[in-house]
Amino acid sequence: MNNTFGKTFRLTLSGESHSKEVGIQIDNIPSGVEIEKESLNKALKRRKFGELATISSIATTARKEEDTPIIKKGLRENNKCYITNGESIIISFENNNIIPKDYSNFVDTPRPSHADFVRRIKYGKDYSSGGGIASGRMTLPLVMAGEIAKSLISTKLNNINISAKITEIGGQKNEKEWVKLIHEVAEAKDSVGAIIECTIGKLPIGMGEPFFDSLESIISHLIFSVPGIKGIEFGNGFLASRLLGSQNNDCYISKDGKTLTNNSGGINGGISNGNDIVFRVAIKPTPSIAREQESYNF
Repeated sequence: MNNTFGKTFRLTLSGESHSKEVGIQIDNIPSGVEIEKESLNKALKRRKFGELATISSIATTARKEEDTPIIKKGLRENNKCYITNGESIIISFENNNIIPKDYSNFVDTPRPSHADFVRRIKYGKDYSSGGGIASGRMTLPLVMAGEIAKSLISTKLNNINISAKITEIGGQKNEKEWVKLIHEVAEAKDSVGAIIECTIGKLPIGMGEPFFDSLESIISHLIFSVPGIKGIEFGNGFLASRLLGSQNNDCYISKDGKTLTNNSGGINGGISNGNDIVFRVAIKPTPSIAREQESYNF
């Protein structure tokens, strides 16, 4: 099992869904980087409760955890922020709401579209860790790593801004219909997927190392580490395959590389071109639903 990603900014995940804790180690971080507590807490709450406060009780997991970061190494603390000291950063989060026995039936009768079956074949029979490394619980240390990465970026490139928004839920693009849709699906004991769009503004020209470390490759590698992600597209993405070259091309309009359109999503040849990086990700409907389903008893 490979729980490590990256060369310079290197992440190593630890723990599993129903183990004692989950955590992350981050290597090669210089000293003096400040991570604002307010921004970190906001990101952790966003992960926990979702974007839409009116449906958080039915649209997020029923599992209750404190999600309080426990700093074991690499950070010192003051009232407003954590500050890196140059050592490897090690952070953990306790798992308190753990009931492994609830997963015992899934060893021989795996849940549809979960990782139960493939994990049993690859690693052997075991239900003690619940959903294990494939659980959405593992996004908690990833969010922590993301906030530290953003803080590190801001010390070197303080004009960069990163934002993400939901653009579609269950095929519905009208935001006004989302709450009604999710309530209806929840009442049917089912789930829906979504599309999220991320924009990175003012990234300098030249980021990305073709061939195998192109900017799209690195972003996609990390994006697909998030459980539930099933697709990604940059700029026009799949729409580009239905256009003519003359329709999809981005024409330059200034010497700093600005283009009239941004159909390429800010990347050419695996390298950032100075325009906004724009990509969208497809998130499948969670397979953890209350609706009765059929499976196979192995």
